[in-house]
Amino acid sequence: MVENVLIVGLCGRSGSGKGYVCDLFSRYGIPSVDTDAVYRDIVDCGYPEDNSCLFELREEFGDAIIRGGGGLDRRKLADIVFCDHNEDSLKRLNEITHKYILEKTLDLVREFGHLGYRCVIIDAPVLFESGFDRICDRTICVTAPLDVAVLRICNRDGITPEKAKSRLAGQMSESRIRAICDMEIYNDGVSDVEEQIVNIIEYFGLVGGLHEKQ
Repeated sequence: MVENVLIVGLCGRSGSGKGYVCDLFSRYGIPSVDTDAVYRDIVDCGYPEDNSCLFELREEFGDAIIRGGGGLDRRKLADIVFCDHNEDSLKRLNEITHKYILEKTLDLVREFGHLGYRCVIIDAPVLFESGFDRICDRTICVTAPLDVAVLRICNRDGITPEKAKSRLAGQMSESRIRAICDMEIYNDGVSDVEEQIVNIIEYFGLVGGLHEKQ
């Protein structure tokens, strides 16, 4: 998909610790693109008149989702899409946003390639649901026990365990993710995650870039 760059898709349920895993990969010269951050960059500034993604979102969900100072009011959009459990709205939201996220993600991967990196991780929580797996040469999932994931979500987002469990219940099951990925990293807070990463790097023959660990 990107010449001379091996793309590794990284996915996992909330609370699995994907960010931590990406930080460890970076120690071995393998950078990552956070698709959630890409989405925020796309929608957090500008007006529909000069931002194609915002224009499509406004056309679909109405003027109320655009902040007065520009950018997307994600809370109002979430109220429309998630609070009413409207599957059609969620599907339409994904149809609009995923293509822009993918385009920007590939641009960032190419930038890493131009800098000399030969392997880049795409951190995409919904890697398969979004279709981003189709641009990946390898796929890795990060998993964690339910109680560990719930505790991490509560500490990170300041929500109750019940809400954390409800959020996880709406995501792809861990067994399904494990079955469709090439490799797994088990991140229970006790296991040696870095050792697992080193084994994956050696197994896949991943090549670190400019900051390869000595």
